[in-house]
This record gives sequence, structure tokens and C-alpha cells, in this order.
Amino acid sequence: MQVHQILKTKKDSAVVMVPPGSKIKDAAKILLERRIGTVVVSADGHAIAGILSERDIVRALARKGPECLAEPVDNYMTSTVQICALSDSADAILGRMTVGRFRHMPVMENNKLVGLITIGDVVKTKLSELAMENQALESMIKGF
Repeated sequence: MQVHQILKTKKDSAVVMVPPGSKIKDAAKILLERRIGTVVVSADGHAIAGILSERDIVRALARKGPECLAEPVDNYMTSTVQICALSDSADAILGRMTVGRFRHMPVMENNKLVGLITIGDVVKTKLSELAMENQALESMIKGF
């Protein structure tokens, strides 16, 4: 399965973004309200300046304490962001996420942000594929 197929299965395909300079506390509130694990930092909604995850916020709190909540996301976001394309395979994405130890990957097409996939999205897809393969094999064995 490819990334574009994974995006079609998502209930909400909107990418949650904050502009550079947003405060950590505001980003954390968005994460809480939307029940998500990351926001993309983007000035124009197309180019990615960085990504701020729950892990980034926890690390900031551990290093600086609650004072970091008033600081801009730019200070703590991951600015070297791994991206993928609509044509990338789920297997390739899962491998990159596992090796890189990250859970969110922006999807870019023609230098524009078109989606975001999570490791949960990829695992759900892989489980669905395995269930279909299992059903097909059972049908073949039973002679249906």
C-alpha cells in the first residue's frame, strides 16, 4: 500500500499547523484539544519549518522547567524533518519511522504539504493488509 492510500483511510486528513513564533503552551493546548501528538510548524501552510511533538515538549520541560511554555515553538521543534511522498510504500515508511524513532511524517508533493501520517496509520494499514491476506489464504485452503 502507498501513502496516498493511507491518507484516504484517515477520518481527518487535515494537518494541524502553528506558525513560527507560537508559544509552546499554545501548541500544547492544541495537542490536548485535538488529541494528537504533533503539530507542523509552517509560516504559509505549505513549507515545513519544523515539527513539534509531545516528546519535544516533555524534553523542553525537563531541561528548562515550566518557563519553556512561554517560549516560541521554534526553540524546541525538530527542524530536520523526515518527509515522504504520496507514492512511497507503507513498508518503506514504517522502516524509516522505526529506524529514526519518530512517529509522525509529513507528506509532501510538489514542495507542498499535503498530509501527515503517523506510525499508527501505517500499522493499522499493515494489520488490515495482513487480515485480507489471511482471509484469502483461508479461502484458498478451504477451496472457496
